[in-house]
Amino acid sequence: MTGNAQIIDRALGRIVAGYVFPRRAVEIDRAIRARLAAGEYDALDGTELCAAVTAHLQEVCPDKHLRLLWQDEHRSTEPEDDDAGQAAFLALMREQNQGIRRVEQLDGNIGCLDIRRIADAGEGARAIGAAMELVAHTRALILDLRECRGGAPEGAAMWCSYFFPDDQVHLNDIYERSTDSTRQFWTLSHLPAPRYLDRPVYVLTSATTFSGGEDVAYTLQALGRAELVGETTRGGAHPTGRHPVTEHITVTVPTARTTNAVTGTNWEGVGVRPDRAVAAGEALEIAHQEAMRRLS
Repeated sequence: MTGNAQIIDRALGRIVAGYVFPRRAVEIDRAIRARLAAGEYDALDGTELCAAVTAHLQEVCPDKHLRLLWQDEHRSTEPEDDDAGQAAFLALMREQNQGIRRVEQLDGNIGCLDIRRIADAGEGARAIGAAMELVAHTRALILDLRECRGGAPEGAAMWCSYFFPDDQVHLNDIYERSTDSTRQFWTLSHLPAPRYLDRPVYVLTSATTFSGGEDVAYTLQALGRAELVGETTRGGAHPTGRHPVTEHITVTVPTARTTNAVTGTNWEGVGVRPDRAVAAGEALEIAHQEAMRRLS
């Protein structure tokens, strides 16, 4: 078996074993192996191979988390257990201030939070609470998720909890293939800062907004708690595992699926559509103007 064939074989093994939709995994396996047998991948180098296989994976199954990724730095090919993956994520969040890039008070006493990652609800709780404390007395709030590229479902539930009065709001469910079980996510009963109630909330989105950022935007929109301003998001709704294939190539395999409690579906493959569609670069100004107009 040639190098590229071996890489694809290993990646497909992970997909068939773990993808949240087993029947689709079989379809994916069949389609990619047909291309492999036809020699389509023979002459491709690492980055080209990853790009081609990813495009073909998503052609069969339009799941934005289903990817073959190239990284320049060497990484271990030993399987990474869940604890190690979580530890790496928590370390990244500490480096990135739990995903909170900026807290700002705009003219008219409008709060603005620039959120780049959705932190873990445990380690991230104090930072999320500190941010919400700083905007607690504003007249309206803008959540800027235009550069938010993902994060933890528990953290998304915590962010959303601030905009509802109690723990009685069912947000979504996540089904996990490996355990054949479903976990419900509800608003939290206890938060480290005041809840943000009875005031307008705007969420800014872009074509970059992904995964955990989309979770917050979609949930607040579905529950009628926020107005979305910006662009349709990338469309990745499935929690995902990462598996090394070589020292430079990783396959990402969605192992679970999210179902919103209101819509009965999610944003996978279609993205979260804004209530007011504008270019991402104009979204903050427009949301600010709309908040000022609404409060005047």
